[in-house]
Amino acid sequence: MANPFYISTAIHYPNGRPHIGHAYEMIAADAIARFQRQHGRDVFFQTGTDEHGLKMVQTARDRGIEPRQLADEMSGYFREMADVLDISYDRFIRTSETGHYAASQAIWQAMADAGDLYLDRYEGWYSVRDEAFYEEKELTEGEGGVKLSPQGTPVEWTAEETWFFKLAKYQQPLLDFYAANPDFIRPESRRNEILRFVEGGLIDLSVSRTSFDWGVPVPGSPDHVMYVWVDALTNYITGAGYPDDAERFATYWPADIHLIGKDIVRFHAVYWPAFLMSAKLPLPKQVFGHGFLLNRGEKMSKSVGNVVDPMELAELYGKDALRYFLLRDISFGSDGTFSDEAIVTRANADLSNSFGNLAQRVLAFIAKNCEGHVPEGRAEEADAALLAEVDVACAAFRTAFDDLALSQGIEAWMTGVFACNQYIDAQAPWALRKTDAERMRAVLRTLIRAIRRLATTILPVIPTSAGKLLLQLPSEDDEAFRIAAPSPIFPRLELQATDA
Repeated sequence: MANPFYISTAIHYPNGRPHIGHAYEMIAADAIARFQRQHGRDVFFQTGTDEHGLKMVQTARDRGIEPRQLADEMSGYFREMADVLDISYDRFIRTSETGHYAASQAIWQAMADAGDLYLDRYEGWYSVRDEAFYEEKELTEGEGGVKLSPQGTPVEWTAEETWFFKLAKYQQPLLDFYAANPDFIRPESRRNEILRFVEGGLIDLSVSRTSFDWGVPVPGSPDHVMYVWVDALTNYITGAGYPDDAERFATYWPADIHLIGKDIVRFHAVYWPAFLMSAKLPLPKQVFGHGFLLNRGEKMSKSVGNVVDPMELAELYGKDALRYFLLRDISFGSDGTFSDEAIVTRANADLSNSFGNLAQRVLAFIAKNCEGHVPEGRAEEADAALLAEVDVACAAFRTAFDDLALSQGIEAWMTGVFACNQYIDAQAPWALRKTDAERMRAVLRTLIRAIRRLATTILPVIPTSAGKLLLQLPSEDDEAFRIAAPSPIFPRLELQATDA
């Protein structure tokens, strides 16, 4: 299959169980991957867990276990979530894999060969929670005089011998690259933030640690492990076959999209392309920083007690209802809010009442009144007009998804659903059954065609439900297919109590 397409999520940091934000990113990436597969692309979709770094060491120590034991346990929860939510990943990568160590050491050696690594002493502000360094000018003061990062996390003064990467050397090459590739960072607000950051001046980056040993060993420096972001970012080329599988690497790299949260755009849009430039490797085509999910408008935190378990939501309301809500109601790239009420309201309005009810009415009517079979009837202009309207809606969905405008795509798809409901009410096949059976057959056949096109189009968003519906439908011109009494695909949801 030609025309490869490589999409990745950020690899998730497993010092705790997955939350709804992790699920949102996986679901969005999955819908994009499924959409591209549906249109003939050779898709490679990678997700996984980022398992090194000081946070993992500290969390493991607090629990009285080894970091690898913590990584094994927590990575399992992320894989389980992906499977529960129907995430069609091609590779679930773990940065503790032997092959990933080899890839990380290979890119390190390439940066060293370029003369971009040197040994020195680091003193500065470091956020353990972000696994990130910050300059003094970026900090704010919190309660009790605690210094905080731009993400609102506490920072601490760190001093140790480390390897440095010559990030400052790449300031102008990065700015030149951004200018030549205006769609490299999306949405526009993220691009503007990164431009301001890089234009403000880059300083060399500390890229190793000696204070702990849970990480990828630095080649030739046995007392050092790589800064977690060096090895975390390298996962994207590990999955693409670097450094040993040249054919695979040539097929899938550079990645088409790194899909990430807006809080880690700097790592992906500044550090990562600089590392790749140094190693003389191609840069990814796009970094897309999506927004945060807010619980009833509030940022989620363990201390507030409003962190939501996505697997609990999927169990309560169904994975497709959750997938549909997150992609339909949140403008991709912006922050969005959710609640149980909002999930139930959206799923009932669009899936149960509008699309599900339409399909149920038509299939049940055919099974009961037409012996499950609808031959051609007497066509009228209204039939072609409906199919044209549905085709326009489906084409608008495809255009929007190509541009990562996911919610707008689903909104366009819904115009096709509404058109079908208006058509069935206007044509009234239940009345035609008594007065004009030939015309009734044409109406029903038109509706079957329209429903099939709509179900096929929305398949990347709600793969299980749309897949079940498609199994109950004949293909476009299958004369032999018999429609049986349908089983409900989109049951009405009732609000359930959750822990949050």
